[in-house]
Amino acid sequence: MAFGVGAFPQGILKVLRENGVAVSSYLTRDYGHYPPSLEGPCYGHRDFPNPCELLKKHPVDVIIPQSIDWAQRPWADELMRCGTPIFCPTGEGLRLERDRDFARRLCQRFKVPFPASHVARNRLEAEEIVTRDPRPYVLKNPLCSPFSPVHTIVCETVDDTRAWLERIDYAEGVFMQEYCGRAEAGHIAVVSNGRLHSLVTNQEYKRAFDGNMGIVAGAPLGGLVQRDPQDRYGIAKDLLVPLLPWFQEVDFHGPVQVTAIWRDNQWNVLEYNVRIGITSGPMILRMLEDPAGMLCGVSRNSALDLRFKPGLDYGCSITHAGYGYPYVQLQGPQLPIEILGQPDCDIYLNEVESQGDGSLRTTGHRIADVVSLANTLEGAIEQCYRNISRLRCVGSYYRTDVGKSLWPPIPNIPA
Repeated sequence: MAFGVGAFPQGILKVLRENGVAVSSYLTRDYGHYPPSLEGPCYGHRDFPNPCELLKKHPVDVIIPQSIDWAQRPWADELMRCGTPIFCPTGEGLRLERDRDFARRLCQRFKVPFPASHVARNRLEAEEIVTRDPRPYVLKNPLCSPFSPVHTIVCETVDDTRAWLERIDYAEGVFMQEYCGRAEAGHIAVVSNGRLHSLVTNQEYKRAFDGNMGIVAGAPLGGLVQRDPQDRYGIAKDLLVPLLPWFQEVDFHGPVQVTAIWRDNQWNVLEYNVRIGITSGPMILRMLEDPAGMLCGVSRNSALDLRFKPGLDYGCSITHAGYGYPYVQLQGPQLPIEILGQPDCDIYLNEVESQGDGSLRTTGHRIADVVSLANTLEGAIEQCYRNISRLRCVGSYYRTDVGKSLWPPIPNIPA
């Protein structure tokens, strides 16, 4: 059972359903209900305010949460006591993503490179930090959540930083992390039975428009993954393996992703996540011979024997964004969506509803994620663009440069 809405449960559950798994969704928000309904039964949070009651009626083998916010809900302790395995670390392990300054201190403890960072409680403290340590900073909320008062703001100069410090919401303070450029990459692994298993190296296209221009969007506009159990770029070796003693100390088992930056000829941590997410999650599951076995094994903290399907070495994901995105204050009407011809790769719908006649209309700002896998990066990208061009909705767009910049993860090292 996936906990979430929109393309996340549809993407994860479609792969599992096609592998013979019975799937369902617990809908945690009030939008994006149609896409997961295409894969299996759906149960809304208004009908079941406490999912533990739902799980008594419909027991499942594993829960796959879309975000870590489930751990802040009033029923979280009861959910963990009920014994249903969760594909997510619990307890202290969640702090790796939830508390940005905790992650910084953890890196300091294990001598993992981390950019200069500070936490300020208010504007006065933040401005004093810039005066004392004048650098450009990336501004984030100290506590990670989809509903945080501060979403990532990238400042590339000291003056950019000062300007933004006048405008942000300090309800939970602000986490200020030194800006280190745009050469980001990520690595996704799972931890189970005390061992780290590398899965993929990935890269997300987070800015809104071609050429990596515009604001950092609330969710990426595209992404690439490369099958990488050998950790060919050394991201896991430098930024995840050193944390193994802590993983064992807190009984961490679940997915872990590090977003990293290549600076001064070494990897530095930008942040950690403890979920696989919509951009990479379905692609990772498609690459595995037994995706359900991986999910259940990790959730039960078992020893793993991960095997990849041959010929699926690369994946590409591109988001079809609707009217106004990423400026979500702009609201358009419910616009018709056309899919021209028959797609030959995955299309996961997002803020979309089906009408009585079977036609589709938008209900929000993100329309769909188009996902393709192939044995070459060029093949995955070409198939993805061929299929996203089949989608038509007035005022919509997608980035046309995914794969043309940022990759490979380390300059001058071929992918």
